[in-house]
Amino acid sequence: MNAVIACGGTGGHLFPGIAVAEVLRDRGHQVMLLVSEKEVDMLALAGHADLRFEKLPTIGLPSLYSPAVFGFLRRFAGSLSICRSLYRKFKPQVVLGMGGFTSTAPVLAGRMRGAATFLHESNAIPGKANRWTARFVGAVMLGFKEAATFFPKVRTEITGTPIRTELKRLDRRLARQKLGLRDDLPTLLVMGGSQGASGINQAIIKSLPLLRELSLQIIHITGAREERLVADNYQRDKVPAYVAAFHHEMEIPYSAADFVIARAGAASLAEIASFALPAILIPYPYAADDHQTRNAEIFAGAGAAILLRESELSVEMLASKIKEWIDSPEQLSRMSENAARLAPKNAAGLVVATMEKYTTHDARL
Repeated sequence: MNAVIACGGTGGHLFPGIAVAEVLRDRGHQVMLLVSEKEVDMLALAGHADLRFEKLPTIGLPSLYSPAVFGFLRRFAGSLSICRSLYRKFKPQVVLGMGGFTSTAPVLAGRMRGAATFLHESNAIPGKANRWTARFVGAVMLGFKEAATFFPKVRTEITGTPIRTELKRLDRRLARQKLGLRDDLPTLLVMGGSQGASGINQAIIKSLPLLRELSLQIIHITGAREERLVADNYQRDKVPAYVAAFHHEMEIPYSAADFVIARAGAASLAEIASFALPAILIPYPYAADDHQTRNAEIFAGAGAAILLRESELSVEMLASKIKEWIDSPEQLSRMSENAARLAPKNAAGLVVATMEKYTTHDARL
């Protein structure tokens, strides 16, 4: 079948969408990705020249009382028109939205054509876009079972959040060598999601005078804006580190690390769990409906992570937690086992199997 996957705007939508596209293609289906015009989408797709993609205008829902709502409606109408034009040539039998309002127009255009339509919701608390778009789909696939209660009027399937096929564990020593790091030091991975996280970057920078006393090396994925600033601070405080704005082969940092400090986006959590990494999770405080905190609570409740709120974070607290984990390998080992239990099992395959199942039974759902 011909399948469209709308997955633009953030790495949390794009990377799981790429994972599903890979499985669809392996099963003999034709795939077209619909992405946003953002730089992060182009960066992420740079390593996937074999995937067909088309750009849609970036859409974010403003306040309904803001004049910006007229711009939103104009861009939404433009996206819908582009999708309908693309679909006349591509003739999709199935359309999958991975979340956000970037997915809404493609799903609606698919429904108007009579294609089978689906959503994937990675987070424990769905965003407004998916709650609204769910009325146009036959099934919603979930990363966390806790999200099912938000979709009472549509079929739900628990699939987990897909991760890319290239994210396979490497030999730890080899991974560290690739990053120019020692193979005999505890290694912390710091990352803020596909676009970086200034709050986490600043917390680590301020903690460096305390961290330089520890036996520790750090891999820090900063995002594009603060790479130079972060790198300069590591040099100044003489803390051994690999610093990059973005990493196209995240299997290398994940394999090199003993534990991680990260936001709590669902796609990042799925990848962290797949590499069995204990995590200090600092949820993005302005995420819609505070969904990252709910994601983090699930991991913390399973003994795979600890949750630190950015508003309560102090330099001393962060350094203390890092030191505690370095000094307690048994605790890290237990948390690693707990993280592995949360790892999605063939999530991309389950998403594709669900699409095939419902599409076979009823093309319109």
